[in-house]
Amino acid sequence: MEEEGKNKIIIAIDGFSSTGKSTIAKQLAKQLNYIYVDTGAMYRAVTYFALENELIGESFFHEEELINRLPEIHITFKFNEELGFAEVYLNGENIEKSIRTLEVSRYVSLVSAVSEVRQKLVEQQQIMGKDKGIVMDGRDIGTVVFPKAELKIFMVASAETRAQRRYKELLERGHNLSYDDVLENVTTRDRIDSTREDSPLVKAEDALEIDNSDLTIESQLDKLLKLAQEMI
Repeated sequence: MEEEGKNKIIIAIDGFSSTGKSTIAKQLAKQLNYIYVDTGAMYRAVTYFALENELIGESFFHEEELINRLPEIHITFKFNEELGFAEVYLNGENIEKSIRTLEVSRYVSLVSAVSEVRQKLVEQQQIMGKDKGIVMDGRDIGTVVFPKAELKIFMVASAETRAQRRYKELLERGHNLSYDDVLENVTTRDRIDSTREDSPLVKAEDALEIDNSDLTIESQLDKLLKLAQEMI
């Protein structure tokens, strides 16, 4: 068992919103038989909790109350065999679809900027990766959560490309919205994520940058799989 553990690594995939981090991370984890953790979903879960409890909205954010209620928030992942990936649960309720709305996207960067929220979730994420054999994607995985990860990837793509991907995804889920709204959301999140005081979105010095604006999912997976196998 010890030898098996030695051959497992931590793969950290960071990058801007809608760069396809989660899609490629899920597939990479499946190919390697690793655990996949979508940290963005964890921040979305906290944001969903804030929205449901009227702690955040268009003209208000009751940050202190959210901080005080963090002990009430319990996030878990349960593998769905039919879907082939783990879904997110908040206090025992499946919220996988509920957290993928534009409304949650609109506020998630504000919630993510709260130091107490980040501290709570980073602690959980580090526990998840203590035995390695994990693929984790987010904004600060290679810089804060696992600064010693064996393989660090930083995904980039133009704002327009990312907005088009997100727009198509939301339309397929039945949401009625405009491309301009999605583009505005993407650029606003970029600004907040990159300028927040606590754990801003930055590329780790030892991370490999991949611009996937014109890359297919298959070519990305092939590239990352080779990199991972070399490290393993």
